[in-house]
Amino acid sequence: MPKLLKHWLAAIFLGASLSVAAQPTTQPLVRIALIESLSGPFANTGEAVFRNLLWASERVNARGGVKLVGGARNLVIERYDNKGQNEEALAALRSAIDDGITVIAQGNSSAIAAVLIDAINKHNEREPGKRVLFLNYSAVDPALTNDKCSYWHFRFDAHADMRMAALIDVLKDDKALKNIYLIGQDYSFGQSVLKEARKQITVQRPDVQIVGDELHALGRVKDFIPYAIKIKSSGAQAVLTGNWGNDLTLLIKAAKDVGYEGKFYTFYGNALGVPAALGEAGVGRVIAVAEWFPNLLGAPSETFYQSFRQRFPKPQDDYVHMRMQLVIEALVQSIEKAGTLDAGAIAAQMERSVVTLAGHAGAMRAADHQFQQPLQVALMGKQGDTGVKFDVEGSGYGFRVIKTISAERAALPTSCKMVRP
Repeated sequence: MPKLLKHWLAAIFLGASLSVAAQPTTQPLVRIALIESLSGPFANTGEAVFRNLLWASERVNARGGVKLVGGARNLVIERYDNKGQNEEALAALRSAIDDGITVIAQGNSSAIAAVLIDAINKHNEREPGKRVLFLNYSAVDPALTNDKCSYWHFRFDAHADMRMAALIDVLKDDKALKNIYLIGQDYSFGQSVLKEARKQITVQRPDVQIVGDELHALGRVKDFIPYAIKIKSSGAQAVLTGNWGNDLTLLIKAAKDVGYEGKFYTFYGNALGVPAALGEAGVGRVIAVAEWFPNLLGAPSETFYQSFRQRFPKPQDDYVHMRMQLVIEALVQSIEKAGTLDAGAIAAQMERSVVTLAGHAGAMRAADHQFQQPLQVALMGKQGDTGVKFDVEGSGYGFRVIKTISAERAALPTSCKMVRP
């Protein structure tokens, strides 16, 4: 890689370290309300999202802010704690709107996303002069961009059926696999994951027997040992789960504690304590799917990741997701093209936004507001092994990309009947 290009890329991602004096300060701020679990059992996931959005906004501000007629404006992320509860999320939404914020960001929980979409739809209909946008970076219930799609909602993560298709694309080639255990969280997302798993396994690998299929309470199970014992006793060679946060970490740890030696096909097994919980036992056994991994080949991707680690050097803060960066980049792009902070004008631009960052590119599909991008499937390995330059959270273990699914192949049809204002 030419030295000049390397320095240029580093300057982009390390721009957040530039002095505040170099940034616009005289114009009103562009405010984004982050409505997330910032306390309770999933507080670690909310804080991880905040770091991602903060870093993305810092980069925008370092390069001059959001450019509008009358002067550039800084981005700011304002925190609202939903405590992982629907009613708390609705209260936070009301507070954010009362505070004059017109851009809402949330993603950790499809159930919360669904109630926010409904509330925002009603608010925007009642108050056309105070409409708000909803930017979703990880609530992946397929219904949110299908039957429940909304003009005001934009999803930047691949939905559960898209993620499942990517995982099954790897699972179908595992000829040694003869039986599998399905387990998930008992709410809309977890239910949809298991439903789609049954469907796709039946189609792609009808020879694989599903020897367990169960749901557990979301965020309430403190001891997963009974579940791990059932998984081991079933003789399952693999587990497939959409679990996230502590529900995944505790499940993985319990499986290790009871001596389960099967594979884990996961949506989120690449972060938040999972690699550390499994250690050597996870090498070659934990498979995860995402739009991007730190060990994705290419200098732009590596520079992107290293810059995040310089900004947040603590091992426990090592949680960076490309999609959360793209949320901010797409928002800034759409505001600047709209030339206004009016939610309707921004939405009209965002539904045709195209974003490229660190070699990763994607585009919003106007038909349903589902972002379309390549997906990667990766396998857990030991740092230093081929394809595992970077570890996760200082654990000594990372993920090697084993399959790339193009945006065209990852795309799925939509049943959305978009209603535009």
